[in-house]
Amino acid sequence: MTISSPNRVIFLFPFSYNLILQLDSKGVSKEIIMFSFSSVFAEIACIMAIATAVGGLALWLRQPLIMAFIIVGILIGPAGLQIVSANEEVELLAELGIALLLFVVGLKLDPHEIQSVGPVAIIAGMGQIIITGILGDVIASFLGFDLISAFYIGLSLTFSSTIIVVKLLSDRQEIDALHGRIALGVLIVQDLVVVVAMILLTAFSEDSQQSLGQEIISVILKGGIFLLFIAFLTRYVLPKLLHVLANSTELLLIFAISWAIALAAVGDGLGFSKEVGAFVAGVSLASTTYRATIGARLVSLRDFLLLFFFINLGIHVNVSYLGSEIMSAVILSAFVLLGKPLMIMVLMSIIGYQKYTSTITSLSLSQISEFSLIIATLGLDLGHINENVLGLITLVGLITMGVSTYMIIDSHTIYEKLLPVVSHFNKLIPHSHQKLGDLDAEKVDRVDIILFGLGRYGGSLIKALQGSGLQVLGVDFNPELVRAWRNQGVLAFYGDAEDPEFAATLPLNKAKWVISTLPGQRIGLTLLHTLEYQKFQGKIAVTSHTEREMKILKSAGSDLVLLPFRDAAHEAARLLVSDLN
Repeated sequence: MTISSPNRVIFLFPFSYNLILQLDSKGVSKEIIMFSFSSVFAEIACIMAIATAVGGLALWLRQPLIMAFIIVGILIGPAGLQIVSANEEVELLAELGIALLLFVVGLKLDPHEIQSVGPVAIIAGMGQIIITGILGDVIASFLGFDLISAFYIGLSLTFSSTIIVVKLLSDRQEIDALHGRIALGVLIVQDLVVVVAMILLTAFSEDSQQSLGQEIISVILKGGIFLLFIAFLTRYVLPKLLHVLANSTELLLIFAISWAIALAAVGDGLGFSKEVGAFVAGVSLASTTYRATIGARLVSLRDFLLLFFFINLGIHVNVSYLGSEIMSAVILSAFVLLGKPLMIMVLMSIIGYQKYTSTITSLSLSQISEFSLIIATLGLDLGHINENVLGLITLVGLITMGVSTYMIIDSHTIYEKLLPVVSHFNKLIPHSHQKLGDLDAEKVDRVDIILFGLGRYGGSLIKALQGSGLQVLGVDFNPELVRAWRNQGVLAFYGDAEDPEFAATLPLNKAKWVISTLPGQRIGLTLLHTLEYQKFQGKIAVTSHTEREMKILKSAGSDLVLLPFRDAAHEAARLLVSDLN
């Protein structure tokens, strides 16, 4: 029972708070502060101010902002200060952030690139879902849960968080790396399985008006028609429309946001998720010449709106349900944090991926998903599980999302520390060699330069070097690029510059130079340390975009640091001065 004391309301523009006397079930009274705001605008302003303060503290403590914002949600929600009353507004901003996040990711992925990681995404994704679901069900049964509750727990453990993984990989500029694209492919497979799972669960409820078969056939038909329609627009309509809209950058940006939100709504309305719809919207524009412009302008807006997703996640945490199953939550969290990465690593190794790629990918997927909480809530609404099971799944979500955030941020450091264990374990797994990555399959008689990165900069460099009579061996993690360069007669192979074990397969004893055209301090340092370990006797050139990184790479042992923008500017200036003289 709650008794309000009107004479104790204290007004502080633009909000007020009321001291309320609340009686619990035992009749014990306690005072609670209830905040109220003059407008939704003032409430959102207060939320953002608190998020800024807590975020600043997190940065000072060198903690990830994602966890800081989830804590903000718990702090301002029903479990904390009870500041939030504008739940619908916060949820709307959160959903807009999710839509833009997946839209920007789709923008960066050409359909050909998605196709290149399709097989491993399907095999690793489906294999992990099946194995995790079965083992999670068994563990939950041993912990004393009934069959239906154990089923829901096992199902909830199978999915990984698309939002957290994509956000962190995007921040680290690894979403385009091989392990980033594979992780994204697995997440897409999981999201589609979530849709099917929710259909099945709803079909088993008493309120379902369609049979299970009708539900599945309906989703397949709607999905097929939806994709065919988008493919038609992508081929014949969108390129011409964007060309007209590009006369105004503002109008182009407005269209992109509208397109993302519209397809997210369509995807949700057809029975898929908003994430799938927004992702398809991004992919539909990925093959156009305007994707870079659109993506660059949306990043800041995306990050602002995603703030509300993590806050909203914290707001909906019901702390009263969390304490009853702490030991079970710890056991299940350990299974997710250790077991899921192990399964994905084994499956990827069997397919033929090397231990670096399989390990980094698996570390990215070591948490449960926001969809796991949605499935648990659905189970509660259907009467299949009780509030204790929902609290358990929520607590596992908080633990795994929190710990996996650090695992993703420090994935490369973790890999280096686990390398002896991973190497020993990797020998026990049967491997399938990838043709494009098997350097032993071809005899390499002469190599002057080994060059990592076959994109625009690396490709131009290869042409110039070969024009000077040098033999260049090119390496890239994009199978399509490797195949394209091979068709042009270039000695190109599939591999990753950040994979230490791949360097051991290279003909380093024949090369005079090893060049990396991939920018970034981490990539450069990894390659330098790997070549030092392999006792490479030639010279090394790496690429950077900043003077600060250049100094670090120079001090680490690089013979030459390429600065593409500076070098291009110097060459342009030389040509202009030569013409003027």
